[in-house]
Amino acid sequence: MTTISNIEALGASPHAPLSAQALAREEAAAQRRLRARRALVIGLRLLFLIAILGGWEIGARGGWIDPFFYSQPSLIYGQLVTWFTHGTAQGPLWLQVAVTMEETLIGFVIGAVGGVICGIILGRNQLLSDVFSLYIKIANSVPRVVLGSIFVIALGLGIASKVALAVVMVFFVVFGNAFQGVREADRYMIANARILGASPRQITTSVVIPSAMSWILASLHVSFGFALVGAVVGEFLGAKQGLGLLISAAQGTFNASGVFAAMIVLAVVALVVDFILTTTEHRLLKWRPQQF
Repeated sequence: MTTISNIEALGASPHAPLSAQALAREEAAAQRRLRARRALVIGLRLLFLIAILGGWEIGARGGWIDPFFYSQPSLIYGQLVTWFTHGTAQGPLWLQVAVTMEETLIGFVIGAVGGVICGIILGRNQLLSDVFSLYIKIANSVPRVVLGSIFVIALGLGIASKVALAVVMVFFVVFGNAFQGVREADRYMIANARILGASPRQITTSVVIPSAMSWILASLHVSFGFALVGAVVGEFLGAKQGLGLLISAAQGTFNASGVFAAMIVLAVVALVVDFILTTTEHRLLKWRPQQF
């Protein structure tokens, strides 16, 4: 009673919201907990990586793992140092990365744009969807990596064959998500837009495409990996430069360290691009609620 009386005497309600100082303290505590959790996650990731690499190195040195077939972290690190300082047999390492990235990005852009456009058009037009759906299913059922040999024969060892394989790898992934995203658009919002007098083009650009954006952007994370696979496989089948050729050359000389080193370079490139895509997605989808 005394406490309530004192609060009322001060002109405040016992159920009044927290003061600015209390809110600031709560926010600071929440920030500290968030930083502590991030530090814990980073620490556990590093611990897991150290355990894997340490166990691999110890196993190779102790004879439990054959370093001729599986190499070891110290040899892989030495291979990377050699490539960075003295280059590869095909030329500087940065040139191999640049060639593969050029093929990957061109194929990714062409395949993604084509997949989005075709997915939206067929998703909005039932007649076209019924006509072309069978052919799309047939084309999608063909193992796309097999087409790499055809592209190398038809387009040669240059960039065109790698870009073509990357485009094919990306197109169907993006197309499927764009098509499904258009079909999943809110029918009530479309009906309301029609009632307000929106044209089919305005409905597509203002309602359908924003609704399908989550599907499209989600597919880009996966499809870039497919584009990178297409470029590397194309280089593996036949190329003059690139990381795929580097892997093929290392395989031909039984250089397991070179194969793993090239895989690490590919992984770093993929992670950098995935970070860029994630940042772009967050900027474009600011309206989306945070996931727990």
